[in-house]
Amino acid sequence: MFKRSMFFIGLLALVATFAAGQALAHTPLCSCYDNGDGTVTCEGGFSDGSSAASVQMRVEKDGSVLLKGKMDEDSEFTFDKPDEAYKVVFDAGEGHKIEIDGKEIVE
Repeated sequence: MFKRSMFFIGLLALVATFAAGQALAHTPLCSCYDNGDGTVTCEGGFSDGSSAASVQMRVEKDGSVLLKGKMDEDSEFTFDKPDEAYKVVFDAGEGHKIEIDGKEIVE
């Protein structure tokens, strides 16, 4: 009986640890808009309220990098809007990447 109780207590502890790890997960968020002056601003963050300061940003065309930068201390990234088709990549690491097609970025 004691062994069975210890098994269930251990199992319960394992499940609680897994559930706590899932509760700490956060989802990346990024939104970009056309400023109407030839520039685009992207704002980022995480679903748990964490800042996106220093998150890597890229502006790409057909897999080639046109521009690299980082989110500033206000979790913003502003760049000159390319004349050609492009996409913006918010890259906070594996599982935390967002790609936004330039066609979706409007005033």
